[in-house]
Amino acid sequence: MNHQQQASLKSQTAEKILTGDRATGQLHLGHFIGSLQQRVALQHRYQQTILVADMQGLTDNGHHPRRVADNILNVVADYLAVGIDPLKTRICLQSAIPALAELTMYYANLVTVARLQRNPTVKHEIEGKGFGASIPAGFLTYPISQAADITAFKATLVPVGDDQLPMLEQTNEIVRKLNQIVGEDILVECRPLLSEMPRLPAPDGKSKMSKSLGNCIYLDSDDRAIARAVKSMYTDPNHLRIEDPGCVEGNVVFTYLDAFHPDSAYVSELKQQYQAGGLGDGTTKQILTDCLQTLVAPIHERRAEYMADKAQLVALLKQGSEQAQEEADAVLGEIKRAFGLKLF
Repeated sequence: MNHQQQASLKSQTAEKILTGDRATGQLHLGHFIGSLQQRVALQHRYQQTILVADMQGLTDNGHHPRRVADNILNVVADYLAVGIDPLKTRICLQSAIPALAELTMYYANLVTVARLQRNPTVKHEIEGKGFGASIPAGFLTYPISQAADITAFKATLVPVGDDQLPMLEQTNEIVRKLNQIVGEDILVECRPLLSEMPRLPAPDGKSKMSKSLGNCIYLDSDDRAIARAVKSMYTDPNHLRIEDPGCVEGNVVFTYLDAFHPDSAYVSELKQQYQAGGLGDGTTKQILTDCLQTLVAPIHERRAEYMADKAQLVALLKQGSEQAQEEADAVLGEIKRAFGLKLF
């Protein structure tokens, strides 16, 4: 299918997708299996916008803004390296779209503090980040900012994990509240597009792979970094000798093989052999190392090429942001008119 046919198919598809990532670090294999592969597939069928969420990245990095600023282009390079095509997917920068901040302010007047505090996702993340009593106001209002992002482009589908469903529920509450206040359906509700892939654990098996925890295999990891990470992976602690029967449940090596090895039948054979005894952890780790190195090597190479021309990345991001600003401005204008604030 050529570009013209793809554009025609998209124009016939009413669904719009909004997705993105906070610019707090480079992307890793958890992103690849959980969202990036899905985005590459979706860009051929839907009008997809990917937002580099630098403002939301500051909600828990306000005292360390360089951590966000220094990773904006890293995230864009990761997108391009895995196959996201800027001719099919609009990539834009949150802070370059002022309408998003203005929409957030309007929506904030429709949501109570108590409702934000009850949001299960926010509560869980606040506990995980250990804010204590010093919760940044920006972090507490994160769901409002996310609602602004989604509604500014009238997105009807939002790819998320099930832990993010409360955020979309709150977005739709804002949509319904605003439409009720102004007496017309200006905004549209969105639906989740759930990932079919399970959340990828960190190599130690004790937590999820996370940029903030620094326990990731990144998309620009070289062969040595991948080998080190796989060597440290948690397996079956009772599998002391090669001839001992081993357990594959909770064994991180087999979790990764299930997620990334292209031959599922071969992985099934490995599991049977491991469970019966006769397959060592060193062998399974080497198989996984070879698999991940084969997967990441071309991404690593393409990413290095993109990062070598940062001016090109800035130009691409600027173009996408300008297009997105036009669309967001139109929605903002509708809301200001309905609120009676558009005097000139």
